[in-house]
Amino acid sequence: MKILLLSMVNSVHTIRWANALAEKGIEVLVFGLEDLKLKEKYAHPRIIIKTAGIGESMQGSAIGKMKYLKAVPQLHSIVKEYKPDILHAHFASSYGLIGSLTGFHPFIISLWGADVFDFPQKSPINALVLKYNLKKADRITSTSKVMAIEGSKYTNKKIDVVPFGVDLEVFKAFEVERIFSKDSIVIGTVKALERKYGIDTLIEAFAHLKKKTQNELIKLLIVGGGSEETNLRRLAAELGIEDSAIFAGPVPHNDVPRYINMIDIFVALSRLDSESFGVAVVEAMACEKPVVVSNKGGLPEVVEEGVTGFVVPAENPEAAASALETLIMNKDLRESMGKRGRERVSRLYNWNGNVSKMIEIYEELLKQKD
Repeated sequence: MKILLLSMVNSVHTIRWANALAEKGIEVLVFGLEDLKLKEKYAHPRIIIKTAGIGESMQGSAIGKMKYLKAVPQLHSIVKEYKPDILHAHFASSYGLIGSLTGFHPFIISLWGADVFDFPQKSPINALVLKYNLKKADRITSTSKVMAIEGSKYTNKKIDVVPFGVDLEVFKAFEVERIFSKDSIVIGTVKALERKYGIDTLIEAFAHLKKKTQNELIKLLIVGGGSEETNLRRLAAELGIEDSAIFAGPVPHNDVPRYINMIDIFVALSRLDSESFGVAVVEAMACEKPVVVSNKGGLPEVVEEGVTGFVVPAENPEAAASALETLIMNKDLRESMGKRGRERVSRLYNWNGNVSKMIEIYEELLKQKD
């Protein structure tokens, strides 16, 4: 089987899909709009990478995306030369558009989040572009049920839910050398420091918690980099918690399990619905961490309320602080939620099972083609 993936070549999600398919014996060519920066991450010799070198902006206007049309002739040539069995676009707007314009079938589109939650809301033209792309697709997939429901506003076709799960051999509980003392209770997150992810809400919730409990053992660990880092550090200082908080900065993805295992309670308080699927939350649950998440996007779908964690209203520091206090005061609850979280991930978000499901979709399409 030969698959031509249209996707962001530097995205860890693209890299994981390409490597996983190659490991299953599938030949993979990845075509992206931007220049490749992470070639060493594509670990399998079966993977070919080609790029248009024109850059991309996944949340731009339909007019802005017209520049991507320059990649269509190159993509036509690649299709003619590579002769893929299936064309698979990851992201329904930009990559969905250039994939649709090739006229190649079988054609799959995978929804990612901003392409259905944000892009079509910007203008009627954007909504028409999305509808056109989905009309051209033979199959459509989504990483979460909530995103499939959103995508259904623009197509009558069935949308298959194929979660972007985790490798349970990589993401698991293990002993690590902690940044804080062993008797500390560490609240933390691993996320880009951007406004949409609600890191400010986490900092405010932590400040509420510290003020109420006066517990010096409660610490905050924020892992990640982004445009809001300066503002978030300033907020921590203004709230008087800088001595109890550490900003660890961005870390390589292969180091994420180690940092998650420094955390006792994992928090994800995104403020936007475009948080289509909580991969970071699933990773934390796989490491047996109880979680506190906002009620946005696919986050409530991932967490079983009161069993693997708590779901709280977005942009509500007081509610988040209350959930955190419950977990801080009950070690047995933290441990039981953590174990149930891993069981849930094993059942629903096992990466090997998710890859197998995508390959089944490929095989079904090829049978229909024959």
